[in-house]
Amino acid sequence: MAYQDLRHFIDTLAQRGELRRISQPVSPDLEIAEITDRVTKAGGPALLFENVQSPSGWPVLINAFGTPARAKLALEVDDLDTLAGDIMYLVEEAKPQNLIEKIKLLPRLKRLADLFPKTVKRAPCQEVVLTGDEVDLTRLPVLTCWPGDGGPFITLPLVTTRHPRTGGRNVGMYRLQVFDRHTTGMHWHTHKGGAQHFRVAEAAGRRLEAAVAIGPDPAVTYAATAPLPEDLDEYLLAGYLRKKPVELVKCRTVDLEVPANAQIVLEGYVEPGERRIEGPFGDHTGYYSSADDYPVFHVTALTHQAAPIYHTTIVGRPPMEDAFLGKVTERLFLPLIKKQLPELRDMNLPAEGVFHNLALVSIDKRYPGHAQKIMHALWGLGQMMFTKMILVFDAEVDVQDMGEVLWRLGANVDPVRDVLLTRGPLDALDHASDLPCFGGKMGIDCTRKWPEEGFRRDWPDVIEMDKEIKRRVDRIWDQLGLDK
Repeated sequence: MAYQDLRHFIDTLAQRGELRRISQPVSPDLEIAEITDRVTKAGGPALLFENVQSPSGWPVLINAFGTPARAKLALEVDDLDTLAGDIMYLVEEAKPQNLIEKIKLLPRLKRLADLFPKTVKRAPCQEVVLTGDEVDLTRLPVLTCWPGDGGPFITLPLVTTRHPRTGGRNVGMYRLQVFDRHTTGMHWHTHKGGAQHFRVAEAAGRRLEAAVAIGPDPAVTYAATAPLPEDLDEYLLAGYLRKKPVELVKCRTVDLEVPANAQIVLEGYVEPGERRIEGPFGDHTGYYSSADDYPVFHVTALTHQAAPIYHTTIVGRPPMEDAFLGKVTERLFLPLIKKQLPELRDMNLPAEGVFHNLALVSIDKRYPGHAQKIMHALWGLGQMMFTKMILVFDAEVDVQDMGEVLWRLGANVDPVRDVLLTRGPLDALDHASDLPCFGGKMGIDCTRKWPEEGFRRDWPDVIEMDKEIKRRVDRIWDQLGLDK
């Protein structure tokens, strides 16, 4: 059964022993971040701070997705790989070629139609409506996470915009630095959907309306982070995940819809030609991202539930809470990559590689140069274009086992022969490149080399015990007592 709202998820966390309520007074200025950083890195529980020293006094929920178990609980699944196979149908384009195929698709299309978002007239997120001078963002318990940050940042916002020409909706997660009572920064990276909407609006000299939802149910929050194709609605993905349509409500001051069960909503617009210095910000790379000019979000309305909970997160040196959401994306979208690259066996985007610095992949190697083909193919796929380093291994290598990965890397690679260097797009947060958003990339062929690839020696066999001996030892293992 889908979570009704964030409180329903909190109650479930508490019932599972996955939540700690903190009644001691704490400050949103660095204190909550330091407590959470320690708890997250220790694999600890979600935290609900109930006595936050802010003008509103609203409770703060953080680290709700901070372990693999909680990430799966948020999506109400036991196994992400099983869910991934089901989601592949939603994202891939169904292109029936004849009448029989169309008929076969009808039950699936009916199921999909039942999960489209639905609009309601009344919503919990509008129990309190503040507009104009009543809006005061400084009352919210927005966290300042790191001492070098440019100010307090809203870090789990679901930002909704519409394409000015096509009307297509985008829901993305872009941090918002609170500047004053009525304005924030709008941290749109150049490659993101919201940034494209703003470019089109700005070129036409038009302001772009935006709405920011904070604290809907967890599947909706996750959907805003997912790397979806441009024409696929994030709320449809959320409905598919929760097996129940997302209820939306029309905003009060802008022509947009937001999740009806959100805790807090900010409505407003971004003005063409207006920029303000945003940052620095302690980012998920583990380094501060530099201050830079970004668009300004003007808040025209603040609506919220009667007694809202402020849902947030902190990012920084991994592992942090975002690492577990990233792992969900890795598993859910792997089948889609396999659909285009069927020789791909598995992929690991390690948290330490912050998901765009390092990709470890295993393949069913079929021909000379296959590893290099995979590198170039991955660099051409959606947000995989940001990947700075790709390591390709043979199919039998467990790329989830970092010990085996490092062993094979050290054993199988000749640096002069097996390292491919090229250039291409990089994530905007990459600070090592000479130019922003563009720089060097490296692919490393860690596969067994073939004579057809110019290898003139005999590739050695991996050391393995005789299978019959292993069976004999299996039969007497308990008698040996060596694992006690």
